[in-house]
Amino acid sequence: MEAGRVAIWPRMEPFLLGALQVAPSSKLGLPYLRKMAIYVQTRDGCFPVLGWPRWKRIACGKLLLPEDVAWLYFETFDLLVDHRPQQRLEWAERLSQCSSKSELDHARNMLSVDTLQFLLFLYIQQLNRMSLRTSLIGEEWPSHRARSPSPSEREAKISYQNRNWDDQAHLSFMQSHLAEILELLAEPGQLSPSGQAQRDGQISREAVRSLGLLLEGAADHGKPVQPVHRLLVKGPLQTQAGYSTLSRSFPLRKLLSCLQRSLTLIPFGITACLNSGKKQIWAQQVEGAMKRAMIARNTHMAPAGSKMVLMSQVFKQTLAETSDKLTGANIKIHKCSEAFIYLLSPLRSVNVDKCRDSTVVLGPVQTCVHVHSCQNVRVVCAAGRVAIGASSHCTIHAMTPTRPLLLPGNTDITLGPFHTFYPSLEDHMASVGLAVVPNVWDQPLILGTDGLACSSNNSPSSQDTTHKLLPPSEFHTLSVPFQMEGDTCEVPGGLPPAYQAALDEKQKRIQSWQKTVMEARLNKEQKRQFQELVELKFHEWLLDTGHRQELYSLIPPAVTSLEDPKEAATDTIRVKDRKHSRTAPEEG
Repeated sequence: MEAGRVAIWPRMEPFLLGALQVAPSSKLGLPYLRKMAIYVQTRDGCFPVLGWPRWKRIACGKLLLPEDVAWLYFETFDLLVDHRPQQRLEWAERLSQCSSKSELDHARNMLSVDTLQFLLFLYIQQLNRMSLRTSLIGEEWPSHRARSPSPSEREAKISYQNRNWDDQAHLSFMQSHLAEILELLAEPGQLSPSGQAQRDGQISREAVRSLGLLLEGAADHGKPVQPVHRLLVKGPLQTQAGYSTLSRSFPLRKLLSCLQRSLTLIPFGITACLNSGKKQIWAQQVEGAMKRAMIARNTHMAPAGSKMVLMSQVFKQTLAETSDKLTGANIKIHKCSEAFIYLLSPLRSVNVDKCRDSTVVLGPVQTCVHVHSCQNVRVVCAAGRVAIGASSHCTIHAMTPTRPLLLPGNTDITLGPFHTFYPSLEDHMASVGLAVVPNVWDQPLILGTDGLACSSNNSPSSQDTTHKLLPPSEFHTLSVPFQMEGDTCEVPGGLPPAYQAALDEKQKRIQSWQKTVMEARLNKEQKRQFQELVELKFHEWLLDTGHRQELYSLIPPAVTSLEDPKEAATDTIRVKDRKHSRTAPEEG
């Protein structure tokens, strides 16, 4: 960012958390959104706020979207809105009292969104749309020898085109589509019959205020970040954008030119975090081989909502942290293998990307946990939303008030109830506005490659091979292997009855076994032999299940941070957290 220059950049959150990680329905293309923009601004009750009943009528009656998908977009936008935690808890309580579809509809009818911002939110769903030309770049040109990809391969390929974390893609998207975005904000009288902006068209200051959903900036390097409309109505940009204090409007063409000249890459996005963020690197001795994990963060310089922590290539390690540096941050866990990761702080969002054979246990996540391109990964979380795409043989133990999203490209996904706790969990849940009810972890919404919902059937007779619910007979609770301060001493909200009954039955078998051993009246030598046999079988079980590596990774490493000791003590996320002492990692 050049000194003395007003810079404007795409906000991270709408693209990171708002754009669904699947190509949108064609009904959300520009021609349909242009018609919707005119419709909502010329109908009573649709502008400046749009309620759920009106949006449902537009989505289902005019755009022909299923009601589930219409609610998905409405609910996702609401996740982006900066509600206070107490407001979210009150909303959760209202939903938990609904015992019928009509009561649920009545509760939803009370929700409304900013009309113009919701239009922009629908438009940026195009972020993950893949054109034919894009799909061919970097791939082998088709030939008569080339094998046609299977439907599952095509689905997975589309899911891989995920631009939500790519700030370069956000900038490119805004540069390419800014003219169309401004046209959506213009009043109908400023548009031609085809919906395009007239040459002398104007756009009001209130409409530009809605543009603050997507753009923000600063008057100079080191200056506070401001919404875009505040930068455009004063200082050097006022003249460049042509803002008139009399009409309180901008000439559309002049505003477009000004914004295009001022657009730049976000100064605290993922690119800046990798290039100039604080980095921590660990080296650990793992069975004779040196493996490195890299962690970078921008939490020391980014404003709220844009804080991020990147973790990459954690290998055969246990990484655990509860820290203010994590609180409210967006977390990306990338290419980790045979790792056990515990992030026990209230988080903004989490992306688990291209990991395998790992366990990830999270503190409450205010918005979304997205599992992408993973294999044999277990994720345990309480989150506003859970989404899984292009992954295989993964198990998700979730507590969530929204239906889990199963995106294209999945194989053998298992959904189970949230099954762990740590002492400060309930305090952390309250701080991000997450309640224990409603909890619809077992009601997934499956999205196809066309961005529309597929049928979902969780009954045993279902032929769907993409997911299943965890059988109660295979259920165990998970113990967080650290001692911490706090009052939570059980899984918040308890376990579903079938799973609690399965645990009770296992406990009865343990008690029966203990009684049998006591009644055997073994002598001293028999007790010794019996103890050795039990330990042998236990170690065999540890090897067969992979839990031995989990236990061994809890042993504090001999080699710690390679950074400066003072820096490591204050700014790193530590593999060995000195505030924690280790206990057993898993029950069962």
